[in-house]
Amino acid sequence: MNKFMFLAFAAAAALIITAGTPQAQAQIGISIGVEPACPYGYYDSAPYGCAPYGYYGPEWFHGRTFIGVGPWFHGSNEFRGHVNNNFDPYHGYNGRAPNYGERARGRGRAPRRFQGNEMRDGRGHGDGDRHEGGDKR
Repeated sequence: MNKFMFLAFAAAAALIITAGTPQAQAQIGISIGVEPACPYGYYDSAPYGCAPYGYYGPEWFHGRTFIGVGPWFHGSNEFRGHVNNNFDPYHGYNGRAPNYGERARGRGRAPRRFQGNEMRDGRGHGDGDRHEGGDKR
């Protein structure tokens, strides 16, 4: 009977100690913060600078809202959209780009007469000007 009482006491003590111990939440991934507030969207690779007007085609916008790229991408895995890589610094563009928090000029964010020359997937992958796959970055 002594052994039974000892085991019951040990089990009760273990239950009390376990119930009082805080549980750690598993963390998967890295917190990257809030997506950049850019009037015409932001580039799809770090450092995620603001893209100028004309870089993204209309399929990248839902109304006046940019759907996001990079870690903040809100589209499907099959999404591909047109960009004009003439406005991409990786392709030699060194013109003016909006600053974070700057407001869009004009009525809409997507350009009316967009001239896309590359397809991108929102996750940093594009096909250059070939429209068939691969990444020129």
